[in-house]
Amino acid sequence: MKKFLLEEPIEVVGPKGHRHRLLKRFCKGCRICVAFCPTQTLDLDERFKVTVAHPERCIGCRLCELRCPDLAIFVTPAKRKE
Repeated sequence: MKKFLLEEPIEVVGPKGHRHRLLKRFCKGCRICVAFCPTQTLDLDERFKVTVAHPERCIGCRLCELRCPDLAIFVTPAKRKE
């Protein structure tokens, strides 16, 4: 783990297999990820940090990751079934 990370990233895997890695230390609570999520998967917790409120809704589009100005969210979409 990198030295600049004082706390471990939080990983959430939804029922569809999409993996979210959240670096809450980097999140400033701007709500951009929440606003751009087409399925309303994300929300802010009581400390105004990003959280995966509804992992079952995630479609793996990565819009939250691409729009986050703080690099606090990383999404790994599930592999497609052949």
